[in-house]
Amino acid sequence: MALTRHLHLLRPPHPPPISPSLLPKCPSLLSSALPLNRRQRFPALRFLCSPSDRTERAAAESSSSPSSSSIVGDLLDYLNESWTQFHATAEAKRQLIAAGFQLLNETDDWDLQPGGRYFFTRNMSSLVAFAVGEKYSVGSGFNVIAAHTDSPCLKLKPRSTGSKAGYLMVNVQTYGGGLWHTWFDRDLSVAGRVILKAGDGSYVHKLVKVRRPILRVPTLAIHLDRSVNTEGFKPNLESHLVPLLATKFEEAQVKSEDKTILSCSSKSLHHSLLLQILSEELSCDADQIMGLELNVCDTQPSCLGGGNNEFIFSGRLDNLASSYCALRSLLDSCKAPGDLANEQAIRMVALFDNEEVGSESVQGAGAPTMFQSIRRIVDCLSHEYMGEGAFERAIHSSFLVSADMAHGVHPNFSDKHEEHHRPELQKGLVIKHNANQRYATSSVTAFLFKEVADICKLPVQEFVVRNDMGCGSTIGPILASGVGIRTVDCGIPQLSMHSVREICGKEDVDTSYRHFKAFFQIFSSIDKKLSVDF
Repeated sequence: MALTRHLHLLRPPHPPPISPSLLPKCPSLLSSALPLNRRQRFPALRFLCSPSDRTERAAAESSSSPSSSSIVGDLLDYLNESWTQFHATAEAKRQLIAAGFQLLNETDDWDLQPGGRYFFTRNMSSLVAFAVGEKYSVGSGFNVIAAHTDSPCLKLKPRSTGSKAGYLMVNVQTYGGGLWHTWFDRDLSVAGRVILKAGDGSYVHKLVKVRRPILRVPTLAIHLDRSVNTEGFKPNLESHLVPLLATKFEEAQVKSEDKTILSCSSKSLHHSLLLQILSEELSCDADQIMGLELNVCDTQPSCLGGGNNEFIFSGRLDNLASSYCALRSLLDSCKAPGDLANEQAIRMVALFDNEEVGSESVQGAGAPTMFQSIRRIVDCLSHEYMGEGAFERAIHSSFLVSADMAHGVHPNFSDKHEEHHRPELQKGLVIKHNANQRYATSSVTAFLFKEVADICKLPVQEFVVRNDMGCGSTIGPILASGVGIRTVDCGIPQLSMHSVREICGKEDVDTSYRHFKAFFQIFSSIDKKLSVDF
């Protein structure tokens, strides 16, 4: 990030405004994305294009397929598959390939064409996917939605073996700013990635997930801590937040042949029982495990809840809910023939790792990943272009939606919100503002993003933190300053942020998806109607 922070670029004038008739028609986009019993709650949409505009009308009607009615069920599947940032990226990769996107390698030459759809992964924990408009011309911008794949969790230490009072313990590190008391008395397991040694001497990178509960962090009985309800639960994160795996008796049950390979590095660093469990999941021998990177994960599935099944109860909503809405909106905005026929811009989704710990990593938003990607894409598509400033023009014609979950007003702690900015669940995306640039939203970027919602009659809320409280941040300011791209920060409102189990409204998921999809479909036309730097 230190490199890219110095790359501040000046934004050139916009192209001349175009006729509103070039804007896509949104009524069918909205109606198709709502269940039938909810469509009547939204007023009729205004028409922005002539009925005779067959191309735009066909594009709008293409969004009316039954599959676009709701993405909540698919989000639950994504959450249940994505126990770690690695699994979230792998599942996104699978869906992109199934949709016809071409996998790129950052170390290879790229051959890109207008109308093409591409993506690459980095560290198998971050991902950039993009679709090139068929009417792309040199200097056209990028319409980007960015989110992050990581969530606060416990991670195994490099040497995780430990024992206390006759128990086998697994030593862990805290990752991010979790509500760590919520991890006590949960049915826990492990997931992540391992490096295996193959029979030919090569090494294989594999993901692993142990679905059954094998770990537990037990609380102390109230009989032994009588003051816990009056003085609060204040665990020491080093000595009290240590999961137990088994009794020492269980260690003795590990097959005797495994004992002969204790000199192996993994065997000396981690319990033999844990490695045996992993090897069974991977269908390999324990001595093939050369290295591992594992998160402790809650095994309770993501599900619908509430009296009317109107909520989503899940871990990792921050920020996999945003990641999936972004991914799905890109997939669905360019899956039908003709979806990119009139697009001049490049539609992009960027999912980064390590946001919860500051983004300062090769797979985080602080790395120049997006900057380098945009430059390479522009270079590939420039071909024989001999003009000046193609890359710089593209940057300043671009727009970023930084999507990260937002703080919904808590019914039991409503005084924690500023009186006039209290986002509610089921009321739409939240645009985040902060005068001290903890969020990258400006009046211009907020207006443009709200205009997308206004055209499609989607609800929008706004949030500012109280003056007497600190404000969190997102990847928005990092990318805005590092890449030099106009940015709006927004998010789905939720409760229990950074708990092992969080909650959001399922309506907000569908609203977010429709807002993001409309952003890809119509933002280019909206942006041309406003000029600032003239």
